Parts: sequence; C-alpha cells; structure tokens
Amino acid sequence: MSSQPLRIVVIGGSAAGPKAAAKARRMDEHADITLIQREPDLSMASCGFPYYVGGTFDDRNLLVCTPAGIVRDPGFYGKAKRIKALVRTEAMRIDRRAKTVTYQDLSNEERHTIPYDRLVIATGATPVCPSAPGFELEGVLTLHSMADADALRAVRDEKTATKAVVVGGGLIGFEVCEALRLAGIETTVIEKTPQILPFLDPDLAKLVERHVRAHGPDIIVGNGVAEFLAEDGRLSAVKLDNGTELPCQVAVVAVGVRPNVALAQAAGIEIGPAGGIRVNENMQTSDPDVYAVGDCVECTSLISGQQVRAPYGDLANLQGRVAGQNVIREGSARFPGITQTGICKIFDYTVGFTGLSERQAREAGFADIETATISGLDIPVFMGGKLLISKLVAERESGRILGFQCIGPGDVSKRVATVAMAIRGKLTVEDMVNADLPYAPPYSLALDHVIVSAQVMENKLKGRMQGLSASEVKRRVDSGADCFILDTRSPKEFEETRLGIGETLIPLGALRDRLNELPQDKDREIILFCKISLRGYEGAAILNAHGWRNVKVMEGGIVAWPFAKEK
Repeated sequence: MSSQPLRIVVIGGSAAGPKAAAKARRMDEHADITLIQREPDLSMASCGFPYYVGGTFDDRNLLVCTPAGIVRDPGFYGKAKRIKALVRTEAMRIDRRAKTVTYQDLSNEERHTIPYDRLVIATGATPVCPSAPGFELEGVLTLHSMADADALRAVRDEKTATKAVVVGGGLIGFEVCEALRLAGIETTVIEKTPQILPFLDPDLAKLVERHVRAHGPDIIVGNGVAEFLAEDGRLSAVKLDNGTELPCQVAVVAVGVRPNVALAQAAGIEIGPAGGIRVNENMQTSDPDVYAVGDCVECTSLISGQQVRAPYGDLANLQGRVAGQNVIREGSARFPGITQTGICKIFDYTVGFTGLSERQAREAGFADIETATISGLDIPVFMGGKLLISKLVAERESGRILGFQCIGPGDVSKRVATVAMAIRGKLTVEDMVNADLPYAPPYSLALDHVIVSAQVMENKLKGRMQGLSASEVKRRVDSGADCFILDTRSPKEFEETRLGIGETLIPLGALRDRLNELPQDKDREIILFCKISLRGYEGAAILNAHGWRNVKVMEGGIVAWPFAKEK
C-alpha cells in the first residue's frame, strides 16, 4: 500500500460523476476522493423528471434516493462512501501542469484549489436554447435540472396553465407532452424538422404522431419558433416561423443538449469531431491522468465506427463505472462503444430503437441495405396480446443486423433489448431466424416478434418476397402508377375498415378460384396486403406460383398504414 493515498477529484455530480467516485471507492478504500457539484442535489434520476412532473409519483426525494430510500446528499456520501461531496460548488479551472482544480463555493464566492492524481470530468450537457427572442420570459422553461422539474411540477400542482407548447419533438419533448396532458393542460408539440422522433424512420414516426393526436395533443412539424411573445412580462404565446401564434402560459424547450466541454477545452483537453470530449475505451482523455464520462463525451459507434454523441443516463453510469475502476487500476476496464439504444413511453405506446435507422445507415455509408417492416402481437390473443410494429435494417450482402425500431402498446422493451445484443454481437439475419428465445404464452408467441422479423428479412434477402413500405405504396397511388392493389382480408374486415386507395378485395381463401379477376399481364405490378400482411405474403406466393412475376407485399399491413383511411 502506498504511504500517500491516491487523490481523485471528480467534477460533476449528476449520474456519471457519482458512479465514478463510488466505483473508485469500492476499488480503493484508502483513496482521497472529492466530488464537486455545481447544483444543490447529487446523483439525480433526471430521466424520472417527466414522471415526477406528470404525477406518476409525488415524493421529490425519490429522484435522489438509493433503492433503500436513503437520500444521496453530502452526508450520505461522507458516511456511507467516505467521499467528500461539495455541492453548490463550481469547478472554475483545471491546471493540468500543476494537477490542480480551482473551484468556487457559490454560497460565498470563495475560491479554493485542490490537487489531484487522477481527475474525472463529468460536466454533462447543457440544453440547446433557441435564438428566438423572448426565451428569457417567465413561463419559458427547460427540463434539465431538479429546479426545472420543480418549476414544471408547480405548474401542474398550482394549475397556473391551461395551454402549453413543447418545442422539440424528440424523446424528452414527448415525455413532457404526456406529463402536461395528464395534468389537464392543452398541449401542442412543435418540431422544426419534417418528422417527430428523428431516430425513427418516417412511417413509424407517423404512426406515433397519429397515436399522440388520438390522446389530445396537437403536433406541428416543419415549423420552428420565431418568437416567445409576452404580456405583462410573462409568456403569453409562441409565434411560429409561418406567423401562427399559439396562446399558452408555459413553453417547455426540449430541442436537445450540447456537451458541456468549456472547462476541458480551456485546459487544453482534446475535443472530438462530434463536439464532445474525445476519450479512448478506458475513458481517458488526451491527458492520461484525466478521464471524462457522461454527456460531455463522445462515443464510438460499434456499427459505423464513427464518433457520435449519446446523452443517455444508462451510458453515463456504464462509463462512470469504467472510469472509476481505471483511476485506481489503469487499463483494467474498457468501454468499447455503443449501439445507440433507447426507449420511451408515449401515452399507451412504447417507442424503442437500437442501432441505425434506414436513413442513418445510408448516411453512415451502408449503401446496400435491406429493411423489413412487420406487425404482430407480443403474446397470443388468448393471453391479451398487444400490437407491435417494427422495422429491421440489415446489410444485404453479409446479412449483418444494423438496426431495429419497434413501437406499439405491446412489450417493446424485450424486443429492442434482444436486437441490441444481436447488434453488439454482430449477429446476422441467419443467426436470428432460429434464435432460441424464451417462450411461454404469457411472455411471447411461439415465434417471437424478433424471430418473425428476421424471417421476413431472410425471405427478402433470398428473393422469396418483394416488399414495399406503406410510404412506397402511397407514392405509387398518388403518382397514378399502373399497379393492381389486392386486399386479401375477409369481407367483414373490409367493411369495418379499408384504405380506400383503389384496392380490390379477394379473400385469401378464394384467391386460387378467382385468379381470372387479376391482371392477365403477368408483368403488371400487383401489391397485396391484409391486416398485418401475413395473408398478403401467402397470397403473393400463390400468384408467383401461377406465373405472375411482379408481385409485392405491403409490409406491416393495414395496422402499419400511417396515413388517412377511407373507413
């Protein structure tokens, strides 16, 4: 044992910083560990903020508690972990030559300097603020800190708003949207880009948009905020780029975050191409005695190899653990990269994703890709099965799985987790079609949704099926393309709901006897579908066997159709 305890300083006390400090303590009982935190709270469960705002739970302390219900305050860190936690304290300067950190006590503005042998930077991220005038008005909020959560919770509890605008159609934006709507506040979501939830491909994003609208909130895409308008010094409306004014008493800005790298940059630590602190797989920065973790760093994509930003709480904890181990035993732990996996609850839907969407895959240089969209239940009908709609992305030649998106009221989490591990293991579609996954009726179909998705993809890769997305079918219809659209459902289903895009109804059971009703030009495009397009696929096999050469299936069926229906 060294006669001089190792001196470790951690800057940042939200998620990654406390995790690094706690892991370092577990690795070395004798290390001198100091945690510097600008905010008054420590180790906040920031992903829980929307649920506190929405009233899922009322005890604020649950956001800063251990699983045993003990508040993680400086006293807890001092007694339970022998970590000196300084709150309301801001790190002002890192002197790498002298190996010191200068910090300021925000309660009295006194400055102090502390030496370190190893330094961990966990300065997180800051909300991206729009340049629109009026952002500073009372009533314009973000949801990034405990203070923000308190302010929005007060809006709910004190009923000071009847109308709200959420600026930003990403994960946080829709979690806030749901929280406000549950509080009885009329809510509108504004998204500057053409679609919400940019990690989804357009068809699935449109399905989520339709679901949100069914629960009351309005959504406006392709329109940004021009100005926050005031009345008596307080927010009264949000003016959009097209001149529309939306009256409201509160606006929540959730257009993303940017890495908080100012302190590191001023110290001469290298910043990467994605704008975060560059780290290696040990979470070391360009200075081997300085580590960085959490939202302030950039990560390596295990799929594309590119540097990306991924400000997620689970990754912050994983990185904190790696850094905390390495500051004690250098090089003993590694964080090789990420697959960019995420999930959120939006009213009765779960929205999950892992890896690359089709758009992201093409942007990352994967030009030769294939996709497969399917719809189905998570468990059998007799067990109360709920709908899942998913899209799998794979590299055509190798069959390597690149990404997966899944939405619906069913058990999305299990399916996304399964594919996330498949991507991390670099599995192929062939590996997945016979995957040995747990099966019993309360938990899965005999062929799990993920396995069926892989089997549909295999059918496409091997030329046994040609598929079209709902958007591709709509483009054909809108352009007046010469295609024959065949609905293979029953007459009863047809009467209950139908697309109204010029389709012809021939039930699958009658198809073989009614082939004379189909186009006799065997090269004319025929597009089949049903509720989920299983019968559409079977119908396509029949037509192929009878000589039709241009037969396609609308993937996902009617339930994956994100556009208006006739009935």
